[in-house]
Amino acid sequence: MITAAQPDGVPAVGSVTPSIGGGPTALRILLGSQLRRLREAKGISREQAGNVIRASESKISRLETGRVGFKDRDLADLLTYYGVTDEGEREALRALARRANTPGWWHNYSDILPSWFEAYLGLEEAAAQIRIYEIQFVPGLFQTEDYARAVTLLGFPTSPDAEIERRVSLRMTRQATLARPDPPNLWVVLDEAVLRRPVGGADVMRAQLEHLLEASRQRNVTIQVIPFLAGGHAAAGGAFQILRFEESDLPDVVYMEQLTSALYLDKPEVVDSYLMVMERVCMEAATPADSAKLIRSVLKEY
Repeated sequence: MITAAQPDGVPAVGSVTPSIGGGPTALRILLGSQLRRLREAKGISREQAGNVIRASESKISRLETGRVGFKDRDLADLLTYYGVTDEGEREALRALARRANTPGWWHNYSDILPSWFEAYLGLEEAAAQIRIYEIQFVPGLFQTEDYARAVTLLGFPTSPDAEIERRVSLRMTRQATLARPDPPNLWVVLDEAVLRRPVGGADVMRAQLEHLLEASRQRNVTIQVIPFLAGGHAAAGGAFQILRFEESDLPDVVYMEQLTSALYLDKPEVVDSYLMVMERVCMEAATPADSAKLIRSVLKEY
């Protein structure tokens, strides 16, 4: 578990090109993957690599999975230790590191963003697939502006209007990821309570459910609903998300948000448990077509 407060032969790194999007987190993931391959090709442990840059084994793990950025001196020392002497290869990776260290778009919202959520925004931008199970609210990527404002007011009831609007603006800006040429695949499972909880009042909910129906028609979006009549189901532990990346050797990440923090889980055996639960939930939920009918039925009640 990590918290947000936390091959054969040498690969040809001279031809490194970003293959999983252009955001800084995506570039860090790509760079970390390249560095891990170089380390493993030399039979070097994470602990040994950490000693070279005066860091812990866990720091090397965070670097290799794109959780944190590289300092140029540390990168240069690791490349030397891994036997990368070609200046062209070294410069390609150092240039990639410089791009990866560029602040993400969310840096403009740093005054309202906790560090544990900044980490999620980077992963969300880099993900090729996002699977979501939600029991209380419509997921942020599908929220209308009015619904997002109502949800924000629930969490920050005494905040100034200007701050509320900035938080809403942040949520709307996140949704740009769905409009890019290569959007992630979103597979969302909602408890029926999400549809029936009147957040913001009838008018807000009516517009939100219509928006949800519209989103379900996008080619990269699948929305399922677990009806109340289905009874109990596998995901008794609460809401969670699973993020998967295009680089097949990068670990999936399970994300669970709490009141003032979040958990990021990437141990294979833990992720596998959540994947099994997600698969069972999808089987227990109504089909996408029947889910759309249920949403339309609830919509008539507002």
